[in-house]
Amino acid sequence: MWTKELFGTDVYHLLAAFIVYSMLGWLVESIYMSFCNRKLTNRGFAKSPFCPIYGFGAVIGYLILRPFRFNYVLLYVIAAVSATAFEFLVGKMMIRLFGELWWDYNEKPFNYKGIICLESTVAWGFYGVGIVAFVNEWVYGLIDRVPIHMGVRLIYIIMLIVTIDYIIQLLHAFHVDLSRQRERLSEKVNEFRARWNS
Repeated sequence: MWTKELFGTDVYHLLAAFIVYSMLGWLVESIYMSFCNRKLTNRGFAKSPFCPIYGFGAVIGYLILRPFRFNYVLLYVIAAVSATAFEFLVGKMMIRLFGELWWDYNEKPFNYKGIICLESTVAWGFYGVGIVAFVNEWVYGLIDRVPIHMGVRLIYIIMLIVTIDYIIQLLHAFHVDLSRQRERLSEKVNEFRARWNS
């Protein structure tokens, strides 16, 4: 499974790059927002240092933009437009699912409904050029430094931690009372035991 080729690269490198970019995206955005807010700011949805929108955006963006890597102008334009479209779709999905958006561009000039803005579009273009022309090679080099058997274990461990973290945060976001659910589960177990023992 790990060596199966998808879109010109193997599953192992795609998943590992997704994790690296998700963590790098969290780090860059948290540092930027901590600077803007003048206090430490976690920009992730959950407690873990992980923003999957950056992982998906970087990996999918790299796969789409790779053919343009030698034409920086075209690469910039396609990166800016495609990343803005991706941000808009994710924003609309968040509003539909959670009733709120986890970023707000209403204060930025040339914004559309606070979901996208010109400033971010300009930045996405530079990010796209940076990732495709420079960063992705470094990320793959970093991945290749770890023996694949260790890398696979790390992928499993990190994804398990992130999945648990996100499930807990989603339950909170949808106002699921975990303590009440635990009580109900305990009651069901006790009812089952009582029936079993009688």
